[in-house]
Amino acid sequence: MPAVVVDALRKSFGDVRAVEDVGFVVTEGEVFGILGPNGAGKTTTVECVAGALAPDSGSIRVLGVDPRRSPRLVKEQVGYQLQSSALPPTLRVGEAVDLFAAFYDSPVDTAEILDLVGLAEERRRPYGKLSGGQQQRLSIALALVGSPKVAVFDELTTGLDPIGRRLVWDLVDRIRDGGVTILLVTHYLDEVERLCDRVAVIDRGRTVFVGTPAQLRQRSAGGAKEPATLEDAYVRLLGAGRSGQKEES
Repeated sequence: MPAVVVDALRKSFGDVRAVEDVGFVVTEGEVFGILGPNGAGKTTTVECVAGALAPDSGSIRVLGVDPRRSPRLVKEQVGYQLQSSALPPTLRVGEAVDLFAAFYDSPVDTAEILDLVGLAEERRRPYGKLSGGQQQRLSIALALVGSPKVAVFDELTTGLDPIGRRLVWDLVDRIRDGGVTILLVTHYLDEVERLCDRVAVIDRGRTVFVGTPAQLRQRSAGGAKEPATLEDAYVRLLGAGRSGQKEES
């Protein structure tokens, strides 16, 4: 059974159509990247998947469950790291994890989750005293404390230095190895190549490509001997989309 199925998704906010026609299938156990320019509809899409927003039309299945009909069941199965979030600066790391664990019927052991994200020694440290990388790792711990089968990470490494990014990448690998399916919203093409099995590219609220990073490079290489870089391929794809062309694999 696929972990996530999205078909013909649409969502508007007043007169603004945030998502026009998005569709993709995520296989259990993979890291699935979601790419697109700012305002393309990426965050709206994953918020609908996580049950945080109700779509206007189209269908979503998360582990076979419709988030609109069974939002509580989906939220128990999906961990969601928000694009931007902050905790009270005086709240300690351990207190934050214990608080979020209380929201679930069967949370993971909080000591184990802090050890997984490398914050076991920081349990008593206030949130405001954490580095940017430590705050991101804490946000991952909070997304995983309910023992989800699907995790959504929205711009997980934005603002981190290269060392912090690599530490988070290694953490994503360990989470996937633990059997969690991951949806990763990102702008970083090196992150996609490092982590993602497949990607969906969304532009102006529509899916314009679904496939592996290698397929995206090959599609844009044309007759050239050497495939385009992933960044070149991504830019060319979006340029084609703005010319009215639609590409899918």
